[in-house]
Amino acid sequence: MSESPTAPPSPAGPPSGTASGADAPLAYRLLTGPDDRSFCERVSAALAEGYVLYGSPSVTFDGDRVIAAQAVVLGTGR
Repeated sequence: MSESPTAPPSPAGPPSGTASGADAPLAYRLLTGPDDRSFCERVSAALAEGYVLYGSPSVTFDGDRVIAAQAVVLGTGR
């Protein structure tokens, strides 16, 4: 009689009492996109969620439009 193979152990989930990986806010985010109102609204929304700006914004020109990038990190007061 052969035994069925066993599945490898699954990686440990988050510690008890913490949010799952999918629900937990990221500690670092890099927001990018065309330098328009929508980009500014996404940065503003991140700030309202408790993120703080990290470093200076960066911009480049892709031949058609200006593309902006801004890093944000989750504030420590959260």
